[in-house]
Order: sequence, then C-alpha cells, then structure tokens
Amino acid sequence: MAGAKVLVLGGAGYIGSILTPTLLAEGFQVTVLDQLIFRQVTLLDQCISANFRFVRGDVLDRSLVAAEVARHDIIIPLAAMVGSSACDRSPELTRAVNLESIQHLLSVRSRDQPIIFPTTNSGYGVGSLSKECTEETPLNPISLYGTTKVQAENLLLDAGDAITLRLATAFGLSPRMRLDLLVNDFTYQAFRQRYIVLFEENFRRNFIHVRDIAYTFQHCIQNWHRLKDEPYNVGLSQANLTKKELAYKIKEHVPEFEIFFSPMGEDMDKRDYMVSNQKLESTGWAPRIDLDAGITELLKGYRMMYFGHYSNA
Repeated sequence: MAGAKVLVLGGAGYIGSILTPTLLAEGFQVTVLDQLIFRQVTLLDQCISANFRFVRGDVLDRSLVAAEVARHDIIIPLAAMVGSSACDRSPELTRAVNLESIQHLLSVRSRDQPIIFPTTNSGYGVGSLSKECTEETPLNPISLYGTTKVQAENLLLDAGDAITLRLATAFGLSPRMRLDLLVNDFTYQAFRQRYIVLFEENFRRNFIHVRDIAYTFQHCIQNWHRLKDEPYNVGLSQANLTKKELAYKIKEHVPEFEIFFSPMGEDMDKRDYMVSNQKLESTGWAPRIDLDAGITELLKGYRMMYFGHYSNA
C-alpha cells in the first residue's frame, strides 16, 4: 500500500504528531484533519513534504469529513475526547466525538477503504489479576471514555474492513506532549519535585511507547489482509506494572525520587488489569522501545520543556 492516500483525523495530537511523519517517511500521501484546539503547531516541519496536506476542521463537520474520506484510500480516526476527567466534564461532546463521528465515518466510507482505529485496553475495566486479558476477555468499561471507545470498536468490527487497536497507556515524548499520562506524569514528578504520593498503588496497567503506537499502524497497513477484521492488544508485555512498581522503576533513573503512600485518594478511572499482547506479537510485531528507554527520553526532554499546557485534563 506504499503511496496510498491516508486520512488521519485528529492527526496533530499526541499520537498523530508522531504517526504523521512516520507515514510520510514510508512514502504515503498523508492528509491531516485537525481542529488544533490546543493551538499546537506540531506538524510545521512536515509542510516541506509534497505528500503532506493539512485541513483545519472539526471531525463533527459531516460534509467536510465525507468530502475528505472520498479522497483517500485508508482512514485512521485518531480524533477523540480522551481521559476520564475531560470526558466527564463534557459527556455530550464525548459521545459525539468518540462515537457519533465513527457512526458517520462508517456511513460515508466505501468497503474498500480500510479503517485502523485506536481504542483502549481500559475497556477491560477491572480484570482478574490471576490471568491476563486477551482479545477474547469480555469488555467491561467503567468510564465514559472507555464505554464510548468500546461502542465505537464494536461498530467498526461489525461493519468489517477494520482493525481496532486496544492501546495500552501511552508514554514518551511527542511534539504535542501530554503530561497527564501515567508514565509521563510520574517521571515529571520525579524530575520536577523529586517526590510522589501514591494512592491505589497496587492498581495495575500496561504501557506502550507512542512511537511504537505509530509503528503499529504502519504494521497494520503492511499486513492488512492478514490482520483485518480483528481487535489487537498493543502494549509492552514486560510492562504490566502497578503504580508502585512503575514509581520504583522511575526511581532507578532518579535515585533521589521519594515515594510515599496514602490511604486517601481515588482514581476516577479505576482500571486494574494485566494484558496479553501475544495475538499481535504472533503476527511479527514487536515493540521497539522499552520502559527504561522511554523514561530516559522523558528525563532528557523535560530539561528542554516549558510546562503548563501539556495536558488533556
């Protein structure tokens, strides 16, 4: 599919700002449609490419989306309301962006247009810690974000000619940086204030570097006919970690990082599970960046960053 025309909806966000140059480097023609609600200019260095095109617009603009879908071969809908706090503050907008925009997308795309959709492994909710969640594990989302993403995933898989990627919690540097993601946040606290107070420290999650997420989309395009019409967990198999274990992993890089525990405090998104990524690994996929490399990257980057606006919360 090299040279294919790819439409990335919401392509100037945390993932899209890494994915877009990745696709361009592979020879794809890439159009990004994004509203730029964070006033980000993360794709300026891609404007030199003759294969890059930018459309400023809203994924809820149905006529605009329909027109752009008709021009492209592959659709990657990244646009979403992300995170429990942001979604809970704007539930109607969350449903419109996370679910209704996917319904509209399915109504205007043709069956020969592949869709590769990032959902979330938070759809597993609270899993059994005696076994890993696989793609056959019943989904039990406990947040509005998780619920809308699971509903959208079901629509796509029922429609066919789609791949859904149940992403672990992302980490790592991106031009459209987010500090509200767990690894990024904990590493920031180690860098900035040298201590952290943990609550619900035994809650467990899986993690994946943002560049490995971009690589996963590329892998799906290259192996479309083998992978299509299935969901896949996407995470580091060696990084099914509790919040406590994650904090101590970061302490290996910042020895003066002090870790305290509190019985007070409650996470709005109570996901707690272990995840198996074996299904995707069996297709020849393997992550390239481990947690240690990601933490090292973050600590380097934080020395160069001005803080205060890197969040979705």
